[in-house]
Amino acid sequence: MSSSTVEFKVLADQACKAAEEFIHIYYETMDKRRTVLPKLYMDTASLTWNGNAVSGQKALAEFLESLPASEFTVTMLDCQPVHEEATQGQATVLVVTAGAVRFDGNRQRFFNQNFLLTAQATPTNTVWKIAGDCFRFQDWDS
Repeated sequence: MSSSTVEFKVLADQACKAAEEFIHIYYETMDKRRTVLPKLYMDTASLTWNGNAVSGQKALAEFLESLPASEFTVTMLDCQPVHEEATQGQATVLVVTAGAVRFDGNRQRFFNQNFLLTAQATPTNTVWKIAGDCFRFQDWDS
């Protein structure tokens, strides 16, 4: 294997590890501690929820808290590192999830959600924050 192939494999493995940890934290927080969910987003992050755009910490917090109680089940996860040339050298991962959700005991609906995560260095470690989030229901039969 060439060194660039090995380097990409290392980056892909790191992306998968970060994505798996992230989705566990994200959906558990969404379901059980939603008031702290905005802390997972960058200050300049944007969210598109079924075509409705929200950006900025305050607007994100208000929007997320306005959603009814949820029970998310993730059935699919995919991820990949985003090439450094596209992100000006910033470590970034594209995370794609799909699954089912029930809001406030209503009928189950299928969804897919895409996250663009970026690494944020802290004095003790690296934290992945959401730069972009796109959620969409997948209700083909309605």
